[in-house]
Amino acid sequence: MLSENELRYTLALQRIPNLGDASAKKLIHIIGSAEGIFKEKKHRLLKIDGIGAHKIKDLREAEFLDQAEEELQFLKTQGISFSYFQDTSYPTRLKHCLDGPILFFHKGNIDLQQKHIVSIVGTRNITAYGRSFCTQLIEELAPLKPVIVSGFAYGVDIEAHKMAMDCGLQTIACLAHGFEQIYPKTHKKYMKMVEENGGFITEFWSCDAFDRTNFLKRNRIIAGISEATVVIESAEKGGSLVTADIANSYNREVFAVPGRATDLQSQGCNNLIKSQQAHLLTQAADLVYMLGWALEAPTPKPRQTQLFVDLTTDENKIHQFLKTREKEGLDLIALECKLPTHQTASLLLQLELKGVVRPLPGKMFEVI
Repeated sequence: MLSENELRYTLALQRIPNLGDASAKKLIHIIGSAEGIFKEKKHRLLKIDGIGAHKIKDLREAEFLDQAEEELQFLKTQGISFSYFQDTSYPTRLKHCLDGPILFFHKGNIDLQQKHIVSIVGTRNITAYGRSFCTQLIEELAPLKPVIVSGFAYGVDIEAHKMAMDCGLQTIACLAHGFEQIYPKTHKKYMKMVEENGGFITEFWSCDAFDRTNFLKRNRIIAGISEATVVIESAEKGGSLVTADIANSYNREVFAVPGRATDLQSQGCNNLIKSQQAHLLTQAADLVYMLGWALEAPTPKPRQTQLFVDLTTDENKIHQFLKTREKEGLDLIALECKLPTHQTASLLLQLELKGVVRPLPGKMFEVI
């Protein structure tokens, strides 16, 4: 954990124009501390590869330390927590992003350690189709207890947050401004619920007002903190496509929900799928299969098998096949039952939720 003095210098480092997070991290790794950077001789800093004069020309300006002191007092009086990129509490996936923030602030009941985390983004002009899919997706994922991340904006964002809370899931809202304001103001009514069921994250200071130029920085946190990014609806151009692009640059999985060719709010998603920048997503099982979540689900405690369970025709076909085997792999189950692999993965998930099948390591399954 940073000392108060080192936090002050780290805050000041955040405000240096032209420096950027990647360069700031590099300097901290080499010099050893943010305070050390401010006190190091300029000619020594300039010997560091990639650190040009334009990046450090403002290091000696006293105004940045003065501003940092003011922000430090705000954090203390408001009880706002922070995460530093070298702390163990800093999100693991975000730590792997070269341009991840050296420091961000958060409030609420956030727990991002050893969790499945999915970002759900999309258009502000959500349609009934998008709203219905968002509801279905989160309901189907709920048994696996993922954390749902979004941007607290109109449309898909707020629907994802609300549905996550309805399903008892943790939800994280990433903001494009500081904690002294909220955007959009109409979402203020959701703040208490979000804090109780997750919380808010921002790298912006209390004095940083909402500005559209902040979205790009905000979107990289949404993409970087998550295992996968889901785009539910998007026009041909939109901020959610930028988030998808960032997620791809981080080598994260990206999923897009297809729509009719004539639907304006599906053009962005259809283009992502067509250009192979996103996996086609039609149901939660597609995501579960691609990320291997079912294989990581905890083995249920021994229990008496239900005597009567309602199974569909295809579910029963898989169940009867598995009853003849000690255990079997996904691909062979699909082959023997004459079903597509992606549909078989979905059916196995439903059987697991009904308590008649359980996943094993190596994409294997057995009857309970």
